[in-house]
Amino acid sequence: MSASFTAALLGAVGTLSAQETPTEREAARGVVQKLSALQQSVDVAGWTNRLGAPNATRDKVAERAEALMRGELLAMSDDITRHPEIGFAETRSMKLVTDWLSAHGWVISPNAAGFATAFVARHPGTATGPVYGVVVEYDALRGTKGDFHGDQHSAQGPVGLAAAQAMTEWLIATKSPGQIVVIGTPAEEMMPPPVKTVMHNQKVFDGIEVIVRSHSGLNTQRAAPGFGTCCLNIDGVRFTFAGAPAHQMTPWDGRNALTAVRHLFSNIDALRGTFRPEARVQGIITEGGKAPNVVPDRAVADFYIRYPDEVYLAQMRTLIDDAARAAAQATGTKVTIETYGSMRDGVSLGTLNELAFAHVKRYGGGKVLTEPQKPQGWEETGSVSSAIPGVGISTWTSNGGFHTYEMEADALTAVGHNGFIVQAKAMSAVLFDVATRPAFRAAVKQEFDAIKVLFGEYQDALRKAYTLPVIKAP
Repeated sequence: MSASFTAALLGAVGTLSAQETPTEREAARGVVQKLSALQQSVDVAGWTNRLGAPNATRDKVAERAEALMRGELLAMSDDITRHPEIGFAETRSMKLVTDWLSAHGWVISPNAAGFATAFVARHPGTATGPVYGVVVEYDALRGTKGDFHGDQHSAQGPVGLAAAQAMTEWLIATKSPGQIVVIGTPAEEMMPPPVKTVMHNQKVFDGIEVIVRSHSGLNTQRAAPGFGTCCLNIDGVRFTFAGAPAHQMTPWDGRNALTAVRHLFSNIDALRGTFRPEARVQGIITEGGKAPNVVPDRAVADFYIRYPDEVYLAQMRTLIDDAARAAAQATGTKVTIETYGSMRDGVSLGTLNELAFAHVKRYGGGKVLTEPQKPQGWEETGSVSSAIPGVGISTWTSNGGFHTYEMEADALTAVGHNGFIVQAKAMSAVLFDVATRPAFRAAVKQEFDAIKVLFGEYQDALRKAYTLPVIKAP
């Protein structure tokens, strides 16, 4: 993600991203100035003040979301927490979510984009007007002790259902224009493939004007405006080496694919001193042979290659891919290189982020961070959040860390429950504001379109900044 972009934006208050780079900061200088002017031109502060004030009608919608959480949906969250299922296998969890929606009059379209645990739900009582999306997840993490909900995705379904149902009831009762669509997106924690990217490419999100989503948090915060992602720009890459089998007593009769993989790891370790310090390269060996007495003729390594921006990430990929080819050449093997997934910067909007933050504070979010954090899209892949405006609502739901057993345990206690209720109320309030204020929707779109242009300018500046050294023949 554009961490120095974050640093420049927040520099006035003395906040620096842990991953800011001087190159990015310099490249972002002019963009940050334009971003600041953009926030004023779309009147982010004015909209936040106006819409963040109490509104009796909106608060009733939020109270309905809270009642649904306390009456039925916290129990669903606890149930999913206690029965974790990893990505693409969330059959039971998805059924709990879709059964509840069906019981409340929603029509379920299963197998969205061809995924067995993905779905789209619409309510026939709201058939006209702009469409607003609620994204829900329910996949667990893979752990050495078993699958577990160490990121509290178990609550994202219930939170989204409460907000979607509360707002839909209001739309029907008041005969107001507008439709809520609930989209179940499985396997957020897994590649391949990046499910939201596939769903987006297959037009599942088409026609939606604004999307909302919740996520666990160690505090109550919001992202700064701009562009970025939670976990750096990522390429998921699989390196498959092919050799020839032989008896280990006569290894010269074969070609050892596992040795090639070991060379790949050594080559990458040698490159680490060449990469900029913000780079992250993480890999495991997923296949390395079947028996010690047989020369492995197939070996596979799976890597996540990360950098704060995709421009320098491309330079890293060239070197790493060449390192794989060199490992194959050195061992007499062959290699195939498969980029099976990628995550890129998404668009982060001041209009929606500041409004959601005002609501979560007003509804009781705890451990509030007063300053904006780094820019990041409302979903991790960047593919949807760079195409459709949205907001990720994050509140204090755990005292543990992300991807920990402590965070899973907190999902079952008051810290989790209270945070989930705040998220549901704030999400319903954002949906209400978006649905009832066309002028606000126009401001959101104006900001979104302008930030996409600024992102292009930023990338152009980085391409000029990341010069390659000139290598002359010896």
